[in-house]
Amino acid sequence: MIVPEAAPVAIAADVVILTIRDGRFAVLLVERGTPPFKGMLALPGGFLESGETVDQAAARELQEETGLDPSRARLEQIGVYSEVDRDPRGRIVGVAFSAMVPDAAAPAAGGDASAARWVPVDRALGEKLAFDHDRILERAVEHARHQLEHTGAAAAFCGEEFTVSELRHVYEAVWGATLDPGNFHRKITKINGFLESTGRTAVRDAGRPALLYRADAKGRLDVPLPIPRTAPQDRKAAPTRG
Repeated sequence: MIVPEAAPVAIAADVVILTIRDGRFAVLLVERGTPPFKGMLALPGGFLESGETVDQAAARELQEETGLDPSRARLEQIGVYSEVDRDPRGRIVGVAFSAMVPDAAAPAAGGDASAARWVPVDRALGEKLAFDHDRILERAVEHARHQLEHTGAAAAFCGEEFTVSELRHVYEAVWGATLDPGNFHRKITKINGFLESTGRTAVRDAGRPALLYRADAKGRLDVPLPIPRTAPQDRKAAPTRG
């Protein structure tokens, strides 16, 4: 068998960094400072450096953009995008990652970006992003919403310790739904192995002292927490492999 000569292929990590900011589900977008798509909004990302894996490249991009230690994020691969014409610069395969993070400081633009900012997800989904990043964003948002149903991912948006009320606000922001506080408290505290009480309390927003909890953001829930029917319908899932 004759092996054909391979065309040059570059690999990039594209990272959808999601958080809860000012009570809203938000994504980090950068404004491209160079062609192609100069001036358009895009997801943070970069090419693999010598000796890196795609996971290491994604963690590097996350830390450079937010200053967060990648170990504090729920960082996972959500798809591979390999359409031949996805990037006018040449044959570039994008490996997409979702990063769910607690509210971070003001982002820093790096690489070929001229600016970076947090944008509410509902607004970002209506933007035409550079490359195929609108498809990747749709996929990441759908992924986040469903991860909250079946895993402890909501805890990734909180601090190391949090109240049930703070956790409920995460579900409400990501799902776009209003949850009854009493019902949510009963359901979430009955899920075996999800919340671990610290034994301490804290006063939030001048309210009464509330118990503080911690949780494994990567663990699976033994009982799913379904998205309410009042939540917006998920967009059709974007293909994860091209």
